[in-house]
Amino acid sequence: MVTSCRTRCASGQRLLRPCWQTEAVADTDTAASPGPADLAAETAAVTAFWRELDLPGLIDVHTHFMPVNVLAKVWAYFDQGLEAGQAWPIAYRQPEQDRVALLRAFGVRRFTALSYPHKPAMASWLNSWSADFAARTPDALHSATFFPEPGAADYVAQAISAGARIFKAHLQVGGYDPRDELLVPVWDVLAEAGVPVVVHCGSAPTPGAFTGPGPMSQVLARQPRLTMIVAHLGAPEYGDFLDLAQQYPGVHLDTTMAFTDFMQRLAPFPLALKSRLADAADRILLGSDFPNIPYPYLTQLQALARLDLGAGWLRAVCYDNAVALLGL
Repeated sequence: MVTSCRTRCASGQRLLRPCWQTEAVADTDTAASPGPADLAAETAAVTAFWRELDLPGLIDVHTHFMPVNVLAKVWAYFDQGLEAGQAWPIAYRQPEQDRVALLRAFGVRRFTALSYPHKPAMASWLNSWSADFAARTPDALHSATFFPEPGAADYVAQAISAGARIFKAHLQVGGYDPRDELLVPVWDVLAEAGVPVVVHCGSAPTPGAFTGPGPMSQVLARQPRLTMIVAHLGAPEYGDFLDLAQQYPGVHLDTTMAFTDFMQRLAPFPLALKSRLADAADRILLGSDFPNIPYPYLTQLQALARLDLGAGWLRAVCYDNAVALLGL
């Protein structure tokens, strides 16, 4: 069990504080870029979190590494404050090597390099970059992506042959229908290989023409052996995507941004569904969206701990489930 300490705030209110928090941490999200002292304190808190759970570290299935020019455009988009209509400052706006070093310092033993195209003739190039990133970053899971275009099934198969362990599909950014005929052989290739695909198919933080449970439900009905990780726990359609996980053994969900104050303002998780998180303990995996988050990495871990679902649940979500799913 995660042990805890009790303190009192200035108003006298009692605060429950896990011992991996070196001081009481307010239940709010902050967006200031961390300085060296902040990073040192956060690193100590993150490592204390997984050590207290008696884990060897963390496995994060939803982190982003991509070409410098692509990442710059992603950050520029968030800087405009267009996503979800509110400010979204990037917490870890650092060079690639510093971001990799920080995840390692946090004790993230394996992480992904998710990227996603928004137009044709982009996915294959991203996959080449990701393969090179994986070759020079041994703790990064070789990641790949695709787009509904002629030849997609071929380059997906080639990426798997080259060692890709996980794929990313972003229905909102890509603006495509997952039921597109060009994607039918892609889903088949992924299902046959048993390689998971992280799919942003929920309608938060911004809905798209093909987000929501309907389109991917139809994909699964046709290809029920697909191994899918629903990004952001399917926010805001949490219950619908938990239903899919119950119906299909290959459907999992990641925690990316879920339960943080930031996401609770956009798409609150219904308390009535909390017991279903416990029921799905073997289907939920840690995801963070690092580095493109408007708050510290620690915030995601604190949000999971606040659910009070037990140390066993946290161990499964933060490490064991990814080991089992990815064969690590």
